[in-house]
Formats: sequence, C-alpha cells, structure tokens
Amino acid sequence: MKIMLIGHRGYIGPVAARHLAQALPGVELHGVDANWFKGSETDEFPDDAFSSQRKADIRDLGPDDFAGMDAVVALAAVSNDPIGKEFEGATAAINSEAVLGAAKAARAAGVRRFVFASSCSMYGAGSDSFRKETDTLNPLTAYARSKVATEEGLRPLATDAFMVTSLRFSTACGASPMLRLDLVLNDFVATALRTGRIEVLSDGTPWRPLIHVEDMSRAIEWAVTRDGDTLIEVNVGSQDWTWQIGQLAKDVAAALGGVAVEINTNAAPDNRSYRVDFSRYAAIAPDHQPKKDFVEAVSELAAQVKRIDFADKSVRESRFIRLNVLRGHVVEGRLDGHLRWRG
Repeated sequence: MKIMLIGHRGYIGPVAARHLAQALPGVELHGVDANWFKGSETDEFPDDAFSSQRKADIRDLGPDDFAGMDAVVALAAVSNDPIGKEFEGATAAINSEAVLGAAKAARAAGVRRFVFASSCSMYGAGSDSFRKETDTLNPLTAYARSKVATEEGLRPLATDAFMVTSLRFSTACGASPMLRLDLVLNDFVATALRTGRIEVLSDGTPWRPLIHVEDMSRAIEWAVTRDGDTLIEVNVGSQDWTWQIGQLAKDVAAALGGVAVEINTNAAPDNRSYRVDFSRYAAIAPDHQPKKDFVEAVSELAAQVKRIDFADKSVRESRFIRLNVLRGHVVEGRLDGHLRWRG
C-alpha cells in the first residue's frame, strides 16, 4: 500500500508515519510538506519511515503528484485560531481551497482513499448537550470555517472508487518530534515546568475534548484501511479525555506535582466551548479507539520539554509556537503574506 502524507513535517506527521510503518507491514509512505517548520524539531525526525520526501506547497499539487498512490492523508493546514486570525486569507486558501484541489487531483490520478484531518472546533459554541455529527455546526474562527468549507467540498467527490473520510479530531496533544506548544495541554505542561505554575487565561469553564497524537494516528490507520461507506464524517476522541479547561490545568498540575494553578475568574467568556459525542466512532472503529493514559502522556511530554533548549525565551515566545515561526519567516522576507516561500 502506498500512502502520501501531505504536511508530513508538521506536528502529527512524524507520529502518524511511525505508527503506520509499524501497523501496516509493507506500507510505502511518501511525504510532501512546505517545510515551514523545518528546524523546529525537538527529537529526531523519522526519515527512515518514508520512501520519499519532498518540499512542495499543497496549493501547487496536481494529478501527476499522486500517481501510483493508494491513499492520501491531508494533514497540511494553517493550524490554529491565532494563525488563522493573522493570516485569514492563507487559512482559507490552504485549509480549504488547496485541500479540495488536492482531493480532485488525487481522484483524477486514481487514488482510492482520501483522508482529511478535520476538527471538532467546527462545533464552536456548543450547548450543554454533546455534539453529534448530524448537529448544526457553529464555527467561530477562520480555522474552524475552513474545516467546514472543506468537508462541504469533499462530499460530492466521494464515490465507490474514491472513499472520503473526514476525521473531526478533538484538540491534539502529546509528544511529537515536531512538538507544538500552542496546544492547551502541551502549553500547560511546558509552562508548568518552566515557571512552576499554570496560568489559565480564560475563566476555566470552557469544555474541550482532547486526543493524544498517537490516538490520532490510530484513527488515520483506520481511515486508510476501512471499508464501507464512500463518505464518512466522524468525531474522533473519547469522553474520558473531555475536560473543562480549569480542571485540565489542575489535573496536569497533579500529574507533575508541585505546580500552582492560577485561573482568571474575571476573564471574558471564551465561547469556544463544546462537548462532543464520540459514539459513532466507537461503533464504526472499535479496534482503533483512543487508549493513551493521561498521566503517561503528561510524563512523556514533560520529559521531552525538559530536553528542549528554549534559547532563554519563554514558552510563548519560543519557536515551538507556530505563529512565532511564521511571523519570523514573514518579517525576515522568507515567506510572503500568503505564506508562500519567496524565490
């Protein structure tokens, strides 16, 4: 089986590659990435998991780039709300228009399976009920809106010869060779270790489902090997990994020990609050359910953070915050305002 990972040098890519190489004997992995974050590795990148890797912008891919592939996994994205706010045009162009262009090109090349890394953030401001796949979406940010637009564009492309799976992932977390510290759990662990405390900027009440990057990789394995419906859009995560942000901070502090928690109870409400129903994923992918232990995940992440050279910068000023890296590229003239490499 030949699988292409678009955006393979991001946060998810190296973990997914390791998992797929182990779980699918004989698999041939090919990576394509714009290389925005090359140089931000925290651990050795698993180059040996790939048969080929190349630098390319997803916006430039055509049918010839997908020739011979059995499956394509679209991980490439402008990857969070702060970046989406600052680079709104690029967010729409990459996360939606380019992913749809890649899907059409892959279908034209005869690829049979297309997996899209979608997001539960599409539910936006949820009620107290658990959001199901059939519920109304309420995207509040450019990032969330881009995920909605991509799912809408993928639906008419699905056929018996081109199976589409949109994995609506919970908020990612956990150790990775391409570590991000602009994710809530990762931020809490890193700031706790650097400062001895966790500062919750919101009032702590928003609900958020989380998923470890290893469990995201298990879902990707399922998606590239599954049979059945030509189109599946499914929430991926678990009820056990759903927290209010304030309680998450307290649980991280307890797992690390000796960490104070400060919650800004006077903060304006954060409307990005939602709980999600994962029963459909449990039913259709029983052998690929999340299984990562929370305390183990915090411990692994803490060990990784302790090895990092922050170059005398705070966590939120470091190169492990994606927006900092992209801003640096733009300010120094390497990327233009559309997040394309110059020259």
